Amino acid sequence: MIDFGFDKIALIGAVALIVIGPEKLPRVARTVGALFGKAQRYVADVKAEVNRSIELEELKKMKTQFEDAARDVESNVRSEVDSASAAFNDSWAGGTNDANPSGSYEALAPPVPSYSHPKKNWRLKRGATPQWYKKRTGIRTKALSGAARVARFRPPVAKTPR
Repeated sequence: MIDFGFDKIALIGAVALIVIGPEKLPRVARTVGALFGKAQRYVADVKAEVNRSIELEELKKMKTQFEDAARDVESNVRSEVDSASAAFNDSWAGGTNDANPSGSYEALAPPVPSYSHPKKNWRLKRGATPQWYKKRTGIRTKALSGAARVARFRPPVAKTPR
């Protein structure tokens, strides 16, 4: 940047005082300071954006390297599991041919029971007292709202002839 020493700043201030005048100098200095602050903030924002883009590129490179390493590990593990599975199947087939001449594994495994839904409504709130006991002892099983209770026990209204 431009190297300003104390002597250069004093010279610029003296020239500004002569050219602009003492009445307008404070307002002009505030305006120049505000513009200089905006310029500094703009430069800082540009630097931050450049740094973010550089970090983003580095993160993308690291991500691709990590994904490549994960794919390599996955392929190695898969090949090892496949070779171990093939070796196990070969040894199993060699040892069970006498006991199971058909060679199918389904004949050796027990049948798996199928899943049946319990047909319960879990959202329905149920009490511990059985319904048959409530009916026998006369306990109410259904709650009435206040309006329904008033309507149920209101005495009948006699109609008057005209």
